[in-house]
Amino acid sequence: MRIDLLRAHHIRSFEAVEIVPGPHLNWLIGPNGAGKTTVLEAVYLLSHGHSFRTGAGDALIQRDRAGFDLFVDLVRKNGRHRLGLARGDGEWRVQIDGESCATLSPLLEMCAAVCFEPGSHALITGAAEIRRRFLDWGVFHVEHHSLDWWREYRRALRQRNALLKRGGGLEQFGFWEAELGRLGQCIDDARRAYFGVLQPKVLGLAATLLPELGEPSLRFRSGWNRERSLPELLAEHRDQDIARGHTRLGPHHGDWRLEFERAPGREFLSRGQTKLAALVCVLAQAEAFACRWDEWPLLCLDDLTSELDDVHQRSVLEWVAARAAQIWLTATRLPAWTPEAGKQFHVERGTLRPA
Repeated sequence: MRIDLLRAHHIRSFEAVEIVPGPHLNWLIGPNGAGKTTVLEAVYLLSHGHSFRTGAGDALIQRDRAGFDLFVDLVRKNGRHRLGLARGDGEWRVQIDGESCATLSPLLEMCAAVCFEPGSHALITGAAEIRRRFLDWGVFHVEHHSLDWWREYRRALRQRNALLKRGGGLEQFGFWEAELGRLGQCIDDARRAYFGVLQPKVLGLAATLLPELGEPSLRFRSGWNRERSLPELLAEHRDQDIARGHTRLGPHHGDWRLEFERAPGREFLSRGQTKLAALVCVLAQAEAFACRWDEWPLLCLDDLTSELDDVHQRSVLEWVAARAAQIWLTATRLPAWTPEAGKQFHVERGTLRPA
């Protein structure tokens, strides 16, 4: 897939911005704080419904403005689509091909973007919740119903946690624990299936981009012992959960880990190695999407060359340039080596123009 036109108003530092990107490499060049990352945020927003930066949707609105709007001309294998997204009065407004949508879900299904940005190192060093979100985005683009499973699961989880705090009868606990078991099984089965597709791509890329760390390994954890049913375990641990006030077992405590033979723990990785390990996961997810749908998602690479030496920069750029993806890259200046000139844009103080 590719974007042929992106237009936005009142987003972060931009009063208005319009960009006609090329089909392959697109470099956004400019000083720090110029607004380069905002363009990538706009692309990411169409795919995830939120920014990869912290803060709610309203944080994207330009100061002293009531809202922002975003329009994209998106080309996929099945044709061209006009996507519109606006934020104002604390609400999202979505349009696809001129038709309004009641929720963000159709937009998230239509546009797929993976993003590597300075905070992506949290895939390796951060909390399990970050890795679960990463995995569940990939699951969503295989099984769209997974979003509904999660909504229902969270509702059941809230209900059981409320019972743990205020007390409840066996019948009430039994009902919600059965729901958690049913939905948790669906979520975990989908995660395991997707993980099976993702795993060889992560391991292959890790061996290519980080050979100095030895053989990579990837481990998956469900969040409970799958040799027994989740409702059975929840009933068995009910008293312990009452003492703690929350439910400890289930897919909401699942996790996965990328490790290396010569770096058995994340504390053994340098900053550059941590960044590369996270990048491996992001690129592998893009490749998994391409294998599933026979087209690449949009690839957003923010400040890619920072903290990477020239050898690793070249390895990464060679890899992405060899893929039939539309790639959006930001940098304060072009790296010493690039596989091709691509299309370049200069960004400075909320303005963008072709370089």
